[in-house]
Amino acid sequence: MAGHKIHNLTDSEVGPDGQKTQARTTKVSWSLLGTLMGGALLINSIIAEHISIFSSDHAELLAMVGALLLGLPVIINAFNCLIKGHNHMDELVALAIIAAFATKQYHEAGIVAFFMLLAELVETRTALGARASIESLIKITPTNAHLLSSDGSETEIEANQLQAGQVIRVRPGDNIPADGKVASGLSTVNQATITGESVPVDKTVGETVFAGTTNLTGVLDVEVVTAGSETTLGKVQSLILQAEGTRIPIMRIIDKYIKWYTPTVLMIAGLIFAFTGNVNNAIAALIISCPCAIILATPTAMVAALSCAARLGILIKNVSNLESAGRLTAMVFDKTGTLTTGQLAVTRLTPIKGVDPTEMLSQAAALEQYSKHPAARALMDVAGKARLALIKPEGFEEVPGLGVMGTVNGKKIMVGRETWLAAKGVDMSTLESEELDAPEGLSLLYVAQDSRCIGWVGMEDRTREQASAAITDLGDLGIKRLVMVTGDRLAVAKRVAAEMGCTEVKAECLPHEKLHLVHQLQGEGHRVAVVGDGVNDAPALAAGDLGIAMGAAGSDVAINSASIALMNNELDRLAFLVRLSRLTRRVVVQNLSFGVVFIVIGLILAARSELPAIFAAVFHLLSSLVIVFNSARLVRFGEELTHHEALIQQLPADTDSGKTYQNDGPEGEAAVAFN
Repeated sequence: MAGHKIHNLTDSEVGPDGQKTQARTTKVSWSLLGTLMGGALLINSIIAEHISIFSSDHAELLAMVGALLLGLPVIINAFNCLIKGHNHMDELVALAIIAAFATKQYHEAGIVAFFMLLAELVETRTALGARASIESLIKITPTNAHLLSSDGSETEIEANQLQAGQVIRVRPGDNIPADGKVASGLSTVNQATITGESVPVDKTVGETVFAGTTNLTGVLDVEVVTAGSETTLGKVQSLILQAEGTRIPIMRIIDKYIKWYTPTVLMIAGLIFAFTGNVNNAIAALIISCPCAIILATPTAMVAALSCAARLGILIKNVSNLESAGRLTAMVFDKTGTLTTGQLAVTRLTPIKGVDPTEMLSQAAALEQYSKHPAARALMDVAGKARLALIKPEGFEEVPGLGVMGTVNGKKIMVGRETWLAAKGVDMSTLESEELDAPEGLSLLYVAQDSRCIGWVGMEDRTREQASAAITDLGDLGIKRLVMVTGDRLAVAKRVAAEMGCTEVKAECLPHEKLHLVHQLQGEGHRVAVVGDGVNDAPALAAGDLGIAMGAAGSDVAINSASIALMNNELDRLAFLVRLSRLTRRVVVQNLSFGVVFIVIGLILAARSELPAIFAAVFHLLSSLVIVFNSARLVRFGEELTHHEALIQQLPADTDSGKTYQNDGPEGEAAVAFN
């Protein structure tokens, strides 16, 4: 009966302060009170029939009043639906109640209406729960913010008045009112509401924070980037509303043929009455045929699946995208920023014979500490992990794109490209030994001391920890084509693809070539998902049957070009998404099968005079509850992922002595070692 309302949520129905949901909840409460009052009158009429001081007329009057109190809302609702041209099947129950009244079966009419109203209240409460979960996203965003002026004073203003460039102060325990970057301060922030991360993360100067997340420990001054509906949280709310308002193909099929349902049921009920001559059988047929279970089958499952996905940081724009995920046969991955971290890391340190590796790294890092190049940051990271004390160089000079030079401990040190060092007169013949040959797929920095090359440092864009396992899981799920595309060199691409277990690799690809690859796979009959960072991959993301943006928190390009956005960079979410899609489809099929079988068996029992109208109403309520609880199983799906992540992040950190440093390369070897 009310099943059609469960997914019919719009922006106008969801107020920023939850007032509309509160009004609907109040209305449901009054409806429940009226239902209970009508039920009490029916019970009193039954009792009155067995007490001698009351006449049968008194008992019948109580039953009639109770039946009217319960039946009128159903009849009025059905009448309104007919006037508006809507076909929600309330008219079937309304006809059954009218038929019971016409034959003076007031108890049957009242009890049928009681259980039907109770079923409607359960279903409406489910819809309100979906709406409340959306409004909870808004409630976690503060309504006020503490704006900092140039003189350091604070002014409290409404959060929706914040503008980009302003600086706000967020104290421990406060929720952050806008998206922004940390201008000053250090704190730990719980951002599970946005990224799905189960463990709070540390935030320092320059890092991004999101509206609706909770500042836990320190004071943060945040420079506002976006506020109000333009924040990541605002987009999440908007897209969830959009997703809940869409309809998947199976729902559209039901809508197409449902207009024939009521006339067919009326015909069946008429035949039952004609052949049995018992109006009660026809009434039972009308009641049991009310297809609430069928109407609830799909939207309840989809709402539960959306809730489950959002909990793990998966933002689904359209429920049809959720259905598509389970049918994928090919997946195209961008390399940089998707399968890899997008940040250089030192994986090899190879000095010539007689040179101490610690000394070579110390000299190189002493120079690179003044450079902002990504390679310099990678060297500094290694030096920090090795706990090296770096001295201040003299005569530091940087040649953009080529290298750096200066004097360290009285020695002239140069770090940069081989061609640059050779052009500066550095003797590179010291690297002619086979042991010093650099493997393919590494970016190299050469280190020279007093015009003699003393070794090289190998760097690479490190793969994500979960990438290989995630691709293996996708292969196990039946994704036949796992293609990695990149604009990088073929040697680098082959190394990463081999490490990941991809079935194919395409190197030196331009955006239009990635797009062509997607069209080619689709032409071969594959359903293709494209996974990328949403920037240079935007054409391919839009062209795929499913576009998945990695790390989309705060990225307009990623959210706009992809159909699904991962609010974190956890690649295991991809296999989870496929499993969730398939499980959701199974739950929908289970719900629909149950609803159809329930109605067919009910009609057979009604035709055989084995299903009283009262029992038909009770079974109708139970069928709706079965559908709701079966769909609710999806909400808890994937909880083991968050528990596993929490356990991993709570493991003690490595307490290296400092004498040996290892940075495992792609083959699991000790790629960097100080002995």
